[in-house]
Amino acid sequence: MDREVGTIENLYDDIKQGEKGAWLSIITYICLSALKLTIGHLTNSEALSADGLNNATDIIASIAVLVGLRISRKPPDKDHRYGHYRAETVAALIASFIMFAVGIQVLYQAFIKFRSPNIESPDMVAAWTAVFCAIVMYVVYVYNIRLARRINSNAMMAAAQDNRSDAFVSVGAFIGIVGAQFGLPWLDTLTALLVGVIICKTAWDIFRDSTHALTDGFDDAELQTIKQTIRDVPGVEKVIDIKARIHGNNKLVDVTIGVDHELNVSESHDITEHIENRIHELHNISYVHIHIEPIEVSGSQEK
Repeated sequence: MDREVGTIENLYDDIKQGEKGAWLSIITYICLSALKLTIGHLTNSEALSADGLNNATDIIASIAVLVGLRISRKPPDKDHRYGHYRAETVAALIASFIMFAVGIQVLYQAFIKFRSPNIESPDMVAAWTAVFCAIVMYVVYVYNIRLARRINSNAMMAAAQDNRSDAFVSVGAFIGIVGAQFGLPWLDTLTALLVGVIICKTAWDIFRDSTHALTDGFDDAELQTIKQTIRDVPGVEKVIDIKARIHGNNKLVDVTIGVDHELNVSESHDITEHIENRIHELHNISYVHIHIEPIEVSGSQEK
């Protein structure tokens, strides 16, 4: 039996809310990248310039997320019977590739600067610019992480992780610039190197999560929790098999349960409805496919 708890319209509304977060990231990155690249050039700060370059490519990554969210809102068609929800996961994967490319470029430029160090220390204007940008990005991160959790969106979760990484990168740039004021000009270049490492690490995390979802990976601990929820439903004598996968901002569960063979169709149907409602209430999962197997119940059947 198939049941959908909740409505398709609600899911599409959630995705539309995610688009607001993507637009917020795009606008913020445009403003901050322009500010950082300009100030970084004028104050001769490698760290701030690297941070600005990072934000410039984040614009492309955020656009990819926005496009993915737009595509995922398309209704099911004859070629996509489950809808287009995975488009947002593909968008997150593309964003990780862009971030990898930027991180490697920043690392390369930092390495070149180490070989030919700049003896001048960046102006403190660059440091205060980095602090301001860190605060702005953290505010954007808080907004997007709350939004991602509310609508259960992998793409927005990736965008939020990128926002948080950018906030930390700006803090690192501030530390490097201030350190350069105390007779350590190479510290600014070292910070640029660390910026590159952080960018690559964030890209790897997003790549890992996206590929895990696209290959139908699912956290086993969460699956066992869902299984226990089903076991606790009255009338379920045994959980014979259970699988789950992530489909964009949805989680799909397939389960085979054993029920008393003496139950009629109506009674079995009531059990499936109870299971679906419990899974939706406790795990916020709207798509559940339940197959029933009649079994003989002798005494206390082990679930």
